[in-house]
Parts: sequence; C-alpha cells; structure tokens
Amino acid sequence: MDDIESQTTGIEGDITLRGSSAELGNFRVRIVDHPEIVTSIRGNHHQLFSDNEGKTSFLGVNLPDGQVWRIKDVLSQSIGAQAQTTMVDNGFEPSNPPDPSYLFRLQNKVQGLGGSGPAANVWALQKIGVGSGVSGGSRWGFDVYLENADSDVNDDWTYESLTLQLAEQSKIYDQRFAETFALPSEYSSASYTRFAQSITSNLIGGIGYFYGDSIIDRSFKQPYDDDGSDDDDDEDAYTGPKGPTLEPPRELLTATPSRSFFPRGFYWDEGFHLPIIADWDNDLSLEILKSWIDLIDENGWVAREQILGDEARSKVPSEFQTQYPSYANPPTLPMAVTGYIRRLKRTEEKRASGGTAGLLEAQLGLGQLPLGEPASSSALVTAHLDSPSLASSYLHSIYPSLRRHYLWFRRTQRGQLKEWGRRATSRVEAYRWRGRTEHHVLTSGLDDYPRAEKPHVGELHVDLMSWMGFFAQTMREVAEYLGEEDDEVEYKRHERGILANLEDLHWSEDDQAYCDVTVNDDDESEFVCHKGYISLFPLLLQHVNTTSPHLGAILDLISAPDQLWSEYGIRSLSASHPLFGQGEDYWRGPIWIQMNWLALKALKEKYAVEEGPYQQKAKDIYTRLRQNVVKNVHKEFERTGYVWEQYDANTGQGRRSHPFTGWTSLVTMSELTRAPVIPKKK
Repeated sequence: MDDIESQTTGIEGDITLRGSSAELGNFRVRIVDHPEIVTSIRGNHHQLFSDNEGKTSFLGVNLPDGQVWRIKDVLSQSIGAQAQTTMVDNGFEPSNPPDPSYLFRLQNKVQGLGGSGPAANVWALQKIGVGSGVSGGSRWGFDVYLENADSDVNDDWTYESLTLQLAEQSKIYDQRFAETFALPSEYSSASYTRFAQSITSNLIGGIGYFYGDSIIDRSFKQPYDDDGSDDDDDEDAYTGPKGPTLEPPRELLTATPSRSFFPRGFYWDEGFHLPIIADWDNDLSLEILKSWIDLIDENGWVAREQILGDEARSKVPSEFQTQYPSYANPPTLPMAVTGYIRRLKRTEEKRASGGTAGLLEAQLGLGQLPLGEPASSSALVTAHLDSPSLASSYLHSIYPSLRRHYLWFRRTQRGQLKEWGRRATSRVEAYRWRGRTEHHVLTSGLDDYPRAEKPHVGELHVDLMSWMGFFAQTMREVAEYLGEEDDEVEYKRHERGILANLEDLHWSEDDQAYCDVTVNDDDESEFVCHKGYISLFPLLLQHVNTTSPHLGAILDLISAPDQLWSEYGIRSLSASHPLFGQGEDYWRGPIWIQMNWLALKALKEKYAVEEGPYQQKAKDIYTRLRQNVVKNVHKEFERTGYVWEQYDANTGQGRRSHPFTGWTSLVTMSELTRAPVIPKKK
C-alpha cells in the first residue's frame, strides 16, 4: 500500500495496493470513491474525531497458510480493542459514548513494518459514509479495480466509463435471461422478472471452489447397517484404522444452497442446481458435474456432504462432520447426465435440420470475460453441445467413474428378499438406505420423515428403489449414446427388474399407495405406509405407466386437501397423518420446492401429455400446482426479500435457512413457468 507508514489516523483519498504473484504477475488494486459521496458524520462527540473524517481505516496482519479464513475473528478483535482504547483514552462514560462510526474502527496498524516480525499478508480496509437513507446523505459507494501493473491499458477506467459499461452489460443480461428462460405472459411482470433474475443469478453467483481435507470413518456402522449375510460387500471387510481419520485434501466446484449457512457441497442438492445452471451455461454445469464425478473413489463412493477443510467444518456441528463410506444420498447427479444427453440430442436434431446450434449464446455473450471483450468469445458456454467430439470425449471421461458409482449403490444399498420369503419378479432388485437411526434416515435426504417405528435390517425403502430405477435408466441412456452395447443390455435388465419389483414389493393394495416395507415381530414382511413424499417417488421419477390403475390413486393423494394438497404446494406429509407437524417438523409437513419441481416435471413430461385414462386429471393438477408454487414463493420473496429452504404447509410462509437460492430457485425453470405441450394425434 502506497506510503502506509506515513498514515496514522487513516488514509485520505484513493488507495492503491501493489503486489506480485506467479499467477497474476505485477498487479495493482485501486480503490476509488464514487463522486459526491458524503463522509462527514455529525454524530455524538464528532468534534473530537475530525482528523479521521472521510479517511479509510486499515489493518494489516500476518495469518498462517490455511488460516486466512479466520480474518473475520481478527477484525472483530481489532475493532473491539480499538473501541475499548477510544473509550478509556477519552474518558467516555458508557452512558455517553461517541457515535458508532467513530468508536468501531480498525486500529490503523500493520504487522511487520520495519522488520518487526512476519510481514502482513492479509489487509482489511474500512470505509464509512452517509447513505441516501440518512438526511444529507447520498448514494454512497466505491469501485475496486484490479489491474496489470505493467500495462496502462486499464488506466482510463473511471466511475463514468464503468457505469456505462455496466449499464450495457445489464441490458445484455436482461435480453439473454428473457431468451433463456422465456417467462410466459403470466410471469412476465416487472416484479416477477426481478424475482426470477435475482434467485437465478444468486444460485449461479453462489458457485464456489472448495479445497481441503475431510474427516472419514471407514470402520463405523449403525446397528442396522450390517445385514449379516455371507456375501457382504468389500467395505464390510474393512481392516484399516478404527474411528475417524483425516483424509488428504480434495477439490470441488459446487453451487452452495445457502452460502451464509451451508458453505459446502451437498450431493443431492447439486443434482437440482445443475438443471438451472445448464440452462444458463451448459459447459459450466458440466464442469461442476465433472468436479463431483472426480470425487468418486475406487470403490465407487462419494461423500454426501463435502466438508473440505477447517473453514467449512467451522460451519458444521461436530456430530455431522464425519462421513461414512457405506452411506449414500439420493443419486441426483445422474439427472445432470440425462439432461446433458437430451440437450445433445436436441442440438443434433437442430443441426441435422439446418438450424444453428449455440447461436443465441454466441450473439449475446455473458461468459466470464473482461468488460469490452467480443461477445462471440462466450460461445464456450455451448462448446460441449456444438462439438460432437467434445461431447463424446466428455461422456467417455466420466463414464467409468459413473459406472463404478452405480455399481457401488447396487452393492452397498442392497436390500433383502430371500431372508423373509418375499416373492418378486426379480430375485435381486431391492434396496435399503444404510445409516438409519431410530428416528432419522439422513442418507435418504428426507431426514425425519416417518419410517418403520422399529429399525430392522429387513427394511426396504420405496424412494431408494425409485432412485435406483432412475439411475439404471440414466446408465442405459449413456451406454446407448456411447455405443457400450453389453453395458446397455445389463442396465436394461436391471431397469426391468427394478420396475417389476417396485410393483411386487412396494404397492399396497389396502393403502392404495407405494410404501416402505419392514419385518414385524413375527418375522413377517409388512408394509409401512406414511403417505407423503415417499409415496410419490414412483411418480416423481416417472416409473408409473400412464395406463396403470395405480396412477389414479397417486393423483388423488396429491390433489386431496386433507392429504398432500395445499394452496402453496404439495406437503411433505399428509395433513391427516398423526405425525404431521410434529417433532422437529423438517419433513413432516413443510413444502419443499425441489420435490414439487419433480412432481411438475413428471406431470409435464409424461402424465399430462401421454394418452391414458388420467391425462386430463394430471393436466389439471399441473396447472393448479405450478400456479400455487410459483405464486407463493414469489409472494414470500416480495414480503421478506428472500427465498427459503422450505415453506409452511399451513400458511405458506418461508421457513428455516434463508437466503436459500439452491433448489428453491427451480421456480424459474420451465417445468414451473411454461405449460406442457400436448402432442397432436397422428
């Protein structure tokens, strides 16, 4: 920082920091106040602090490698120490302190000046001004310019020129957003457009890079994890260190659902983030997907929560920091693979018909480019759609790990059939979440959703069976695209067995619902039916045939006000269930947007468009449901300024973590904003 040793009360005017690194070379950072800002604060005891008026306070400290993230605590301590010094040195009484803008300042100190110790490697600057909400204030702000110190090419950047460039880029963004998400007339108001842009840009802006070690316990099992069979998987034979161990650092590019509250990667959340990101930037979504695929270990496992490094762990309660290699999470990442293949096929069809794929992105251009770069440079956002060779190379690169992951699910989450005399078409297709405790199945993603009252190794879970059917379908699509014929035959066999056993094992005629299965005290298999999201999974993942008599019962369950239907979306648990709204009430009634999105997606893509006895009913439910969901999330955004982790089943009000621009941002997607197109009869 220029002339820092001569500053004792703060820095007056613009600030320039200079530095050098292997990645950036010689650089400078200029911090320039906006014109006509007001810095004169006439607060309590202001006459004693005139020397500091309009100046920037600073602090330079040295933090060890890997500890820079602790800067917030260091700054708080500095400001607190300075406040105490100011109070004592001036003899202020606690009842008559100076204005906070004078009291809570950085100390204007730099560690290591004059060779007095390690040089400062972290700098903090503090500016204070009067905003437009205060009498005599203005639109207060400043600009930060990062520039090549060996070039004068950026020297002409000013407040005025940057303002013009940002305004132009804003227009380009508005145009591209309108083209990308194509909001229909009922969702095209200025209020809704602002809302949709806010949540979508915040989701994409929440993408982060994480790097660090992680805590893994390869020896631990819940009492209900081991089925005691002779053919247990290799993980059961683990003979390494007992207890949690620190694993080597890994890296991850991921969208975080709530950066302030959940600054880490979540496996099943990511599968719902990627469809939105892919609509905006196909290749960025593929880079994130590949980052997750690269985490899959030699056994095929990837941790459901990526808590990498001390900083991430500081935001996670200690009991949730350790990950377990026998624990799964809903395999939503295959949704991104399926989505990519479908985009590829649409692009190929467009190319075959003489269309120009990728033209929109190339023309509008909002890639990660410096201001003023040619718009056509951003064609990179569709490179893996426009280039068949890149598409093939990408899919071949992820396929081995994806297959290993799929086989890990089949091996480690397998359920029991022959032990309890269960009759089913396939002798092997049954699944059970490991990691069960008495009141939670965290691995399912639906943490406290009711399951069998007594955990049992003979349980079978309908949601996991449905996910495995979806995973098998995805693997079949990938194998077909890549020409892996033997694998394709294998996945088809798995898929047929899963869909058959879904009916054989999980449909309860008495309850007219798909249900979990457990083993009672008489060692007999029986249904466990808690009507709610669990009951819907065969429909959510589009496994139910449009002519199936079961479809009518599922649609009735969705649309019944005393069951799952509300004015705000589908409830997670039936309103008639004795546990509705009870306990921690996380998945016992509240409305979750990603689950409603899956329902709307299934209705739009299959049940409202394919011929069958329930087509009109499905279409009616779709129309009303999308209106309820979008209207309520928008209403709560306007009321609170946030989108939320979940919504109250009785009032529609936002609940728990906020801002939650993770899967709640799915309300921007076409499944919720554009009606299905019914194919014309030939």
